[in-house]
Amino acid sequence: MTQPTIYFVRHGQTDWNVEQRLQGQMDIPINDTGRGQAAANGRALVNLIGDPNSYRYIASPLGRTRETMNIIRGELGLPFEGYETDDRLREISFGDWETFTFQELKKTEPERVAQRRADKWNFRAPRGESYVMLLERVKAWLPYVREDAVVVCHGGILRVLEHHLNGTPSDVVAQAAIPQDRIYRWSGDKAEWL
Repeated sequence: MTQPTIYFVRHGQTDWNVEQRLQGQMDIPINDTGRGQAAANGRALVNLIGDPNSYRYIASPLGRTRETMNIIRGELGLPFEGYETDDRLREISFGDWETFTFQELKKTEPERVAQRRADKWNFRAPRGESYVMLLERVKAWLPYVREDAVVVCHGGILRVLEHHLNGTPSDVVAQAAIPQDRIYRWSGDKAEWL
């Protein structure tokens, strides 16, 4: 059985991305820049995937990923309906830290912020998830994608995928910037940013 080709897209920019505010699983909408990024990624996919009707479409259930998917599908000439959502694609949970910036958290929880800086991959915010936990969630989801697909997800999901699919060291990928204006392609034996 041949491995599917999966195109992963991070949701478009939100105002909280700009403010460097921890969104996690909060339902924050994309902004005008994010809508432009989603449209550009949709236009790029037109040239990458051939027949858009031959692909499966899956998104995180959060609003910012669904709006991004709707824009992408519009660029592909597809109706807004016709794609799945999967809870396993939700962003990493930052628990009690969601809504805050790290500048704010440094004032109220400097020890925990220092712990996270020392080991971001394994750190778990109060009532949140670590990247190790997120990786297990994503590894449980990935085998269910057996056909070519377009997936709209989050920065945390793409971090753990880069580690899992490419073997990028966890300490490197935990610090990596995850673009919102590029596409990440998994072709069964290689993952790469396009």
